[in-house]
Amino acid sequence: MLSRLSRLPLRHVAHPSYRRSYRPLAGIAAVSGGLLLAAGYVHADYIEDNVSRQPLGHLIRSYAVFSMCSIPPLVDYSPRILSVLTSIPGVRQITETVVRATFFNHFCGGDTAEDTLPLLRAFRRANKGALLAYSVEVDPASATSHSETGTVSKDDLPHKLIIKEMIHSIDVAAEFEDSLSDGGRRTWVAVKLTALVPNAQALINLSNHIVQSRVLKPDSVPFPGCARSTDLDIVLRPVASVPTPLTQEDISDLRELCEDLTRVCEHARKRGVKVIIDAEWSWYQPAIDAVALALMREFNTLKDSTSPVQPLVYTTYQAYLRRTPSHLALSLEDARRNNYSLGVKLVRGAYHPYEVKAHQSKGSSLSISPDQLPPVWAKKDETDRCYNQCVNMLLKAVRDDIDQNRGSSDASILGTATNVGPNLSNNDTGNSWSSWLKGYLPSNPVKNIVPATILGQTAPKLPSIGILFGTHNWESAKLILSELVQNGLAEPLPEEKRPEDGETVIRVKPEVVERVAVAQLYGMSDDLTRYLVNRTKASTPFIIKYVPYGALEEVMPYLSRRAIENKSVLGDGKATHERQRAGREIWKRITGQA
Repeated sequence: MLSRLSRLPLRHVAHPSYRRSYRPLAGIAAVSGGLLLAAGYVHADYIEDNVSRQPLGHLIRSYAVFSMCSIPPLVDYSPRILSVLTSIPGVRQITETVVRATFFNHFCGGDTAEDTLPLLRAFRRANKGALLAYSVEVDPASATSHSETGTVSKDDLPHKLIIKEMIHSIDVAAEFEDSLSDGGRRTWVAVKLTALVPNAQALINLSNHIVQSRVLKPDSVPFPGCARSTDLDIVLRPVASVPTPLTQEDISDLRELCEDLTRVCEHARKRGVKVIIDAEWSWYQPAIDAVALALMREFNTLKDSTSPVQPLVYTTYQAYLRRTPSHLALSLEDARRNNYSLGVKLVRGAYHPYEVKAHQSKGSSLSISPDQLPPVWAKKDETDRCYNQCVNMLLKAVRDDIDQNRGSSDASILGTATNVGPNLSNNDTGNSWSSWLKGYLPSNPVKNIVPATILGQTAPKLPSIGILFGTHNWESAKLILSELVQNGLAEPLPEEKRPEDGETVIRVKPEVVERVAVAQLYGMSDDLTRYLVNRTKASTPFIIKYVPYGALEEVMPYLSRRAIENKSVLGDGKATHERQRAGREIWKRITGQA
């Protein structure tokens, strides 16, 4: 078994959300190999989220994984241990095997998109959807060296292969949805922009350019500010006389990124699969926001929409950023004025201590914020309040959207309304992306597959907002359910109560399910996921699990270099809670207690 696993094709790094969990601790896992291997090689297609029904091997593995995640010093020193272990021939293979048997199998859906299919099917049987994340990271040095030496073609460079795999993952997601009869389209795909350029420094340089360009017309919100439709002009229509930190190589790489993302989104539109753009460090965020805004204006348009799902493109809002409430309010207004559907993934954020540290050491770090205060809230409860405030704001926006759409004519389906106004953040009406693309990409119209009428009845207008609430917080999760009822978006079913706690089940209205979903990471907070599934009834899965996948081969070189996020995601007692949850059930099994 050991030799067979060591020969598996292992090519790509797991998503940062999960690197936080297993990568920094892989060295520790090898050191603690006896305990972890006792967990067995359980990588079930789907493990029941009710601990009382989970195999003992899975429980032991969970206990071991979260025990190590619960010890901050081990998290801090594990990259050094891992670096040593992976440099020793023979020990490296054992370390990789242990990582696969523990952290990888616990937090990842498989090596390939096809490997996740049994998991997706099991999720759907349990009334859950999935957000697939091809979880990779490009090594700039290797990408540059290949390019300069000409040893591989351009299409075989790492970031180009990632683009191909993202398109492939869209096909896998679409074919899975096409095989079902519920019509839910609840398998989506996540995008990490820093993996799609040969050197992520180009995104930092673009962010720097955007920040510098706002000196004369500053934002009314804290750093990283709000995206403007002119932010990509330096890439799409560069002017030689404009001073910029961007090099010609940066501009070329970013222009290529625009082309690649357009291909990804065009393919997603044809296949009816939503694309979710993940947030990253604040020094990448102005560039990510600029690209996300351009993509939403292009692919989420409510005028002559050709997408079977809307919004097609979502971008991520981090509640730990001080800008988020005002940024979200401006985004809602901009979408309304410019007649496109706003896609929102709301999360708390994963990099808080590092954002604070980077801001405090300006001049010697990556921080590019011109603000005196750090971009993040100082205290955890401020982030919690911000998240809950945004929940209220967004669900009110959903209520307003549904109220306005009732009784819409088929003219509104095709977006013939002329409610197109200025971008609130910069009083600008240009659409840089669309006009530029016409000169660089072939025309590829897609047949409109949204029917104007169904059986002679007027079809509802496409949603002008879509929300994915990403949370592991029980208070926020219960607030979402409560606000759904308060805003008339769900109705309580007094005759149906959960047997565990007697709480009332709610029915989420069909038009709301098209606009709202709630998500947790695969391998974490399964008790919260189960609670939400059992408390809601909906025509389409209302709960989604974020499922990273990718082979393991390139995980090891990145482990010692990127171990930065573990404590943020598994902190605040989350790892301890997961460990105790598994431990209690193991003790019941051992002692024979019911």
